[in-house]
Amino acid sequence: MDDTGNNQAASLVVSWDSMEKRKIELEELVRVKIPQNKKDIQIAREYGDLRENFEYKSARQHQAVLLRMQSTYERELRRARGTDFVGVSTETVGIGTIVDLQDVGTGKTETQTILGAWDGDPDQSILSYLSEMAKALIGKRVGDEAELPTDTHGTRKVKIVSIRPYRTQAEAAPIAG
Repeated sequence: MDDTGNNQAASLVVSWDSMEKRKIELEELVRVKIPQNKKDIQIAREYGDLRENFEYKSARQHQAVLLRMQSTYERELRRARGTDFVGVSTETVGIGTIVDLQDVGTGKTETQTILGAWDGDPDQSILSYLSEMAKALIGKRVGDEAELPTDTHGTRKVKIVSIRPYRTQAEAAPIAG
């Protein structure tokens, strides 16, 4: 069970890089942003009547946001399971695969990479496995069709053309000899 009493303690699959970034974000939050906010509250408190003190109210609201972020980061990091995506199966689309797709209607091709929960970067065609698009693709085989959500609240049909394993930048770099 998780902190809220639900049986939702499923682990999050994340890349080692994204896990490290999340840890750094949490550390900055705890060591820099929250202490600075406490100072801001103290300074705003000195401005007088707290009932009409915009700076004080604003700083207190910001404090609530920062503390929620801290709680969320800590909870997610407890659930996180790091991976480098090595050795993934390419029989079906899954976490750590690169998928070549062909739009059934237009014939246009595209490539999507499905990675960990915190790795999504739509500009680079990288999907978090938790995204709706990735969920529509996961489990499909070469030759299967999938209905992908579109920005306009509709769907489009694509065909899986190929599935290959994701390689990290370090793996893809040529070895200097």
